Amino acid sequence: MTTDDLPTDIPALTAVLDGADHVDVKTVEQAGDNGTGPSLREFVAGSLGYRPGWLVALFAARAVVALLLRLRHPTPTGSSRPLRPADIDFTPGARVGFFTVAAGEEDRFLLLQAADTHLTGYLALVLDRPDADHQRYRAITVVRYHRFTGPLYFNVIRPFHHLVVAGMVRASAQVPRSRQAQNRNSRAPAPASAMFPPARSNS
Repeated sequence: MTTDDLPTDIPALTAVLDGADHVDVKTVEQAGDNGTGPSLREFVAGSLGYRPGWLVALFAARAVVALLLRLRHPTPTGSSRPLRPADIDFTPGARVGFFTVAAGEEDRFLLLQAADTHLTGYLALVLDRPDADHQRYRAITVVRYHRFTGPLYFNVIRPFHHLVVAGMVRASAQVPRSRQAQNRNSRAPAPASAMFPPARSNS
């Protein structure tokens, strides 16, 4: 990962990056006219609501690891109420899923925090200001260890973390179905491979 992958105009993110033990960035760039991609709220809701069956099973396995290390860790289930874009609260201290909002700016970023005895994790979901022909979505993970079990636990889940977050970003950066019909009526759709390239992972 290079510093070019990190936004420099978000002070709250810059503060948590200082002294971090782990940082990674997952990026999707979507081709198309300005405003055709998901809004930040849609991107956040899609990211946090990404829960295919294999991911629920993976969280269950992760819970076993946490139990062996005597850690407490929330485990999502497949029956949770879907998060709607309108439900997302950008107020610091608000709850979004099992995360706490650390900072946010409408249409720009949402910085979420989840703290435990062994580590504190941050997830920044960022919508870059659009260029003329594409829009960029980023998920930035920042981890701070608190004791020896922090790196031990994170190194076990690290490969799965990259898999999950990359899939989450790819899925949530797609044009919402509610707007796909409107887009089809206004212009011919671009090929899927052009609109949704694979997520680029830098770590």
